Amino acid sequence: MSKLVGLLIILASVFGGYVWAGGALSALWQPAEILIIMGAGVGALIIANPQSVLKEMFEQLKELFNKGKEDPELYPQLFPLMGTLMAQIQSQGLKVLDEHLENPHQSSIFLMYPAVLNHPNVLQFLIDNLRVQSIGKISPHDLEHILEEEIHRIEEDRLRPSEAFSKVGEAMPGFGILAAVLGIIITMSNIDGPITMIGVKVAAALVGTFIGIFACYCFFDPMSKALEHLVDRKSAQLRCIAAILVTFSKGKPPMMAIDAGRKQIQSENRPSFIELERWMEGQRS
Repeated sequence: MSKLVGLLIILASVFGGYVWAGGALSALWQPAEILIIMGAGVGALIIANPQSVLKEMFEQLKELFNKGKEDPELYPQLFPLMGTLMAQIQSQGLKVLDEHLENPHQSSIFLMYPAVLNHPNVLQFLIDNLRVQSIGKISPHDLEHILEEEIHRIEEDRLRPSEAFSKVGEAMPGFGILAAVLGIIITMSNIDGPITMIGVKVAAALVGTFIGIFACYCFFDPMSKALEHLVDRKSAQLRCIAAILVTFSKGKPPMMAIDAGRKQIQSENRPSFIELERWMEGQRS
């Protein structure tokens, strides 16, 4: 919702100020210029990026506009789930989780925490790394290194749509100049026409430059930053799980491990320790 509000503010400020200064909106409506600039931008985006990046970009944009904020039920269910899993490991060992990890959507443990099941990336990360630990003994240091490398690789993959948006945004002023040059070529080919017509064609050519700059700084660059923040928020979910697993592997109590995970969450989404205790008490009751 905030993204749409921001977009409306941009449109109202730029075009409202233009009209206030005496400009005519009809002069900015140049379909040919828009086609040249946006078509070139979309084409460059498709050429420069594999299909997997374009698909991930679409998914991230959909999540950005449909949700935008952290799922309020994720952490209140993730922490109690981790507490339950660690209690099982303490009492019966890692092997007891095999049946639950094999099919979490039919697991009596995981079914108690539907919000976690609704986040496939979080669920997959947790299951994969519990399986790695169950295969053989891994030192806390090695486990920490493995998890850091995995999160780093996941972040790199998830940031590719943001980087693609940024690159296209940087090129938009150039595409605007391209459209303007084509407009000037058309103008020069009609240089013997009426002076008023020449003025109209020059104005149309300049609109191309405006559209390129507007698209860069008012759409592509802000959207690139918004996608970065989305990736950072999703990475915090994985860092939270990693911190819990590493701290628990060092022999620390489950509650201390869970608090280590809590500290990895971004400040705007991080619960206080009192809230965390309340969530865990709700699990025990």
